[in-house]
Amino acid sequence: MKSNVLKNKTEIRRKMYYGKGDVFVYRTYAKPLAGIKEIPESNFKGRSNTIFGMDIKVALKGDAFLSSFSKGDNSLVIATDSMKNFILYHAGEYDGSTMEGFLHYVSESFIRKYKHIDGIVISGKQFSFEEVDVSYGNGFAPSDTVFRQGLLEHPSTSLEVFRTEGDDYEIIDQVSGVEGLRLIKVKGSSFYGYIKDEFTTLPESFDRPLFIYLDIRWRYENNQDGNGENPSNYVCAEQVVHIAQAVFHEKDSPSIQKLIYDIGARILKRFPQLVEVSFESNNRTWDTVLDEVSSSPEGKVFTDPRPPYGFQGFSMTQDDILKIDED
Repeated sequence: MKSNVLKNKTEIRRKMYYGKGDVFVYRTYAKPLAGIKEIPESNFKGRSNTIFGMDIKVALKGDAFLSSFSKGDNSLVIATDSMKNFILYHAGEYDGSTMEGFLHYVSESFIRKYKHIDGIVISGKQFSFEEVDVSYGNGFAPSDTVFRQGLLEHPSTSLEVFRTEGDDYEIIDQVSGVEGLRLIKVKGSSFYGYIKDEFTTLPESFDRPLFIYLDIRWRYENNQDGNGENPSNYVCAEQVVHIAQAVFHEKDSPSIQKLIYDIGARILKRFPQLVEVSFESNNRTWDTVLDEVSSSPEGKVFTDPRPPYGFQGFSMTQDDILKIDED
């Protein structure tokens, strides 16, 4: 089906946008995320959304903004401070339970409010807040009012939206993900059999610790599944993290490449509503200082590696799963 998105000829010739970053939003008592699909690798059952926190970045596009660049004419400029206020106000109006849904809602609201906007690029990082355990006399239980900010990793989302001929909007691209995951496996990984020539100094390793930084992103076949309106089709970042942890635990990986392939295959099998999963990984494996220590038969001593680091990028689709099943 041919898209009815308006063709912005000015943007084909030039890059032109402006916007606001680090719009920090903290909404309390948003709609809880419940009714998600349960998977074997995870005990995650949803989010209370008692604190719904995000860091949002938005950029507006359109031919109408050219005069502000070329002539200093601000008559069609929406101040970036107004963009910030627009996002914060709509956080109070949003009645959904996911960051993807909120970004959909804000994008549509921008399109409907400001008729000269041709397109929007908006992204967000979601903050994790976890209930603290407090004593209630006979034991400990989660507090319903006190939270601590969670781990390094955070859910992420980006959308690109364009106005259509019917004065509506169309999502050109949507990517969900989790960023900043760090995993260390103290043994059960290896790296050997690679090309060896005059430039090779790295010794082969048949059982090494493996420390990786990992970003995982995914695309839905139907972007509406990311809204959370049908929770059973929503893919939670927490569950994706748990899959990555489980595969890392289960597999003796001969390389980071094989590890992320196995993680991707598991994600796509658990969530057939996804059309693609992709990875950006960094190898941060520690350098060995001591192979033996006197106080522990398996103990070793390590330090952080030197600044140059290896990295990998990879994407998979459901076609890869079909090939695995055929094999």
